[in-house]
Amino acid sequence: MSAAVLNGFFTSLALILAIGAQNAFVLRQGILRRHVFWVVLACALSDALLISAGVAGFAGVVTAFPALPRLMALAGAGFLLLYGLLKFRAAWRGGDAQTVAGQGTSLRAALATTLALTWLNPHVYLDTLGLIGAVSVQYDSIRDKTGFAGGAIAASFLFFFALGFGARYLAPLMKNPRTWQILDVLIGVLMLYLAIGLLSEL
Repeated sequence: MSAAVLNGFFTSLALILAIGAQNAFVLRQGILRRHVFWVVLACALSDALLISAGVAGFAGVVTAFPALPRLMALAGAGFLLLYGLLKFRAAWRGGDAQTVAGQGTSLRAALATTLALTWLNPHVYLDTLGLIGAVSVQYDSIRDKTGFAGGAIAASFLFFFALGFGARYLAPLMKNPRTWQILDVLIGVLMLYLAIGLLSEL
């Protein structure tokens, strides 16, 4: 079982390390020190649900509904385009720099954005339901499958909590409004790049 746990842990970690919309948002919240615990918990719990479903064989749902990936890609691309444009607007206005001194976004808004970036991103389903689910097929026993899923979920929790709470050490660099503007532009470019990538796969 220990081999299955380690395999699940490193498989999940390798997939989650890729820079994406969700990670960029967690990094931003960590720098702002706004609702960090709840944001990273929402990310980790979402991953836990998706990983569990993938190991349990949720891929069969996609086989039964072949149009599902296309619909998710369209919804995800639309959200990423909107979020990217909002980041460009924030960079233009210096909005996120002002958030450091102000109250910033509410918990409800932060969680809504977190869940949208997670559940409207088709690549999340590819990684969790698809790839992690496919790797878990090599294990026949419930014990090994559970160990594999547990290792994958542990990697997700470790990564998101490290990213969210580790980002605060970047806060001194973010006191300069110009740095915030650069970060917002980079996030905006990333969102548009990811959206275009999703649309090109249709």
